[in-house]
Amino acid sequence: MKRKLSKLLSGVMVAAMMLGGMQTDVFAARQNEDYSDFIRGADVSMLNEIEELGGRFYDNGTKKDALTILNSHGSNYVRLRLWVDPYDENGNSYGGGGNDFETTLAMAKRAKALGMKVLIDFHLSDYWADPGTQSKPKAWANLSYEELKTTLYQYMKDTMNDFKNNGIIPDMVQVGNETSSGILWDDGKVGGDITDFTQLSELLYQAINGVRDAVGDQTKIVLHLDNGGSNSLYRWWFDGVTSCGYTLDFDIIGLTYYPMWHGTMDDLQYNLNDISERYDKDVMIVETAYAFTLEDGDGLGSSFSSTDEAIGGYEASVEGQTAFMNDLEAVLLNVPENRGLGFFYWAPEWIPVEGAYWGTEAGKEYIDDDGILSNPWDNLALFDFNGNALDSMSMFEAPSKNLIQNSGFESDGYTNTPSNWNLWFADGTAESTIKTEGNAFDGDYKLTFWSENDYSCSAYQTLTGLEDGTYTLTAWVMTNAEQDICQLYAKNYGGDEVNQTLPISDIGWNKVVLDNIKVTNGQCEVGIYTVANGGDWCNIDHVSFRKK
Repeated sequence: MKRKLSKLLSGVMVAAMMLGGMQTDVFAARQNEDYSDFIRGADVSMLNEIEELGGRFYDNGTKKDALTILNSHGSNYVRLRLWVDPYDENGNSYGGGGNDFETTLAMAKRAKALGMKVLIDFHLSDYWADPGTQSKPKAWANLSYEELKTTLYQYMKDTMNDFKNNGIIPDMVQVGNETSSGILWDDGKVGGDITDFTQLSELLYQAINGVRDAVGDQTKIVLHLDNGGSNSLYRWWFDGVTSCGYTLDFDIIGLTYYPMWHGTMDDLQYNLNDISERYDKDVMIVETAYAFTLEDGDGLGSSFSSTDEAIGGYEASVEGQTAFMNDLEAVLLNVPENRGLGFFYWAPEWIPVEGAYWGTEAGKEYIDDDGILSNPWDNLALFDFNGNALDSMSMFEAPSKNLIQNSGFESDGYTNTPSNWNLWFADGTAESTIKTEGNAFDGDYKLTFWSENDYSCSAYQTLTGLEDGTYTLTAWVMTNAEQDICQLYAKNYGGDEVNQTLPISDIGWNKVVLDNIKVTNGQCEVGIYTVANGGDWCNIDHVSFRKK
């Protein structure tokens, strides 16, 4: 979110969008079937300053350490920003967390002591870096380009060695923060009239090499942009930095996504799916959040308003906050090949404490900003204004298991009898109408319905032993949509049958969702049913049924 905190008060965004393509190296995606390796992270970069200024946190009425509370609710990762020298010449902190090396190291040690993993977010600046400003550290301001490359390499290498020598090897690092307009302006700037990515690519190359020369492959490297719903931005930027002759040895594409500012969930899903395949990289949301109220905790202004609520599409409530994160989690789990690694919730601990603001007077002077010093994020935290943990902290629990067996139709190869699926055929419909074939959405195989003659059939599973509760059914589909009936359905769960007609596939694979299926009898039948004319077709893949 960075200086949207003050600059949302003035709102600077940089965007330039073009197309292209290039692939890079593979990094292993999530492996665990129980989703225990799904990242449920928290960016707690404000925590030290909040604590020093008197902030206190509670879970079920008991005073506890905020990081312990987050971890006990399931958070398994922290993200910590790092500034080079966030002080003026008199030693006054710029504020906003005061995230110098010692502060960041201390928080990393606290997280590691709880068994959490650590992502270090190198801003490559003395203060907030985002698309609106990527200022060089003061000490680097007058370096020549050649000196800047050497200094950047040495800074990354030395800092990673400093972490290592203090017993912390970060599990991940970001090289830059929301870098859609580049880094280290003006040498590494892109966008607007600047279409040459060569210097940005070379600077990233030097920074990445600094990390690798300190810790090798022990730390995964993230490149991070804002505006997660904009596929054109991501294609323009990653095509640009990967086509300049420098092999950028990074592992993960990180995205910022807030539904009130960065497009729809469908926009995000399309972008995640596309860039994970196009660049052969894992993807994760490294910044996100939503409001639990429209009230303003410190009375000094808020980032989230009723307009944002209307655009975001979820109620500004604990329930709305939870629903948004459930849907975001589902988007990540729907990235093919398990390449959606997880999320980081931004500033869940930023409760309204006097002085724990986006900056100090020294910080304002440094960036020449006359905005009001405040906490504009307090209604997007995961603690209420008094520091009590909200029920929405349940978002940090590991995702519920997909209860569909053979959900991607990978168990049998080419077959007319896919394992774990029941098949029904009307009289006169050939059993060869249903088959598994290649050219799948995810993996090697998909399920296909097709015959040259009119046909009626279904493929379904009856799930039993279910806990009562609310479930979501999703599937990825392609169809010509000319059938009399072609629908995804759920029934026999204690309520009325729900179904959705499958949409025409004029843009390839479509995700179909049946939400809020309230199981009350311990079972549910889910499937695909069609009444079709000869030549009509439908493909199905990546079917999921999960408890919310």
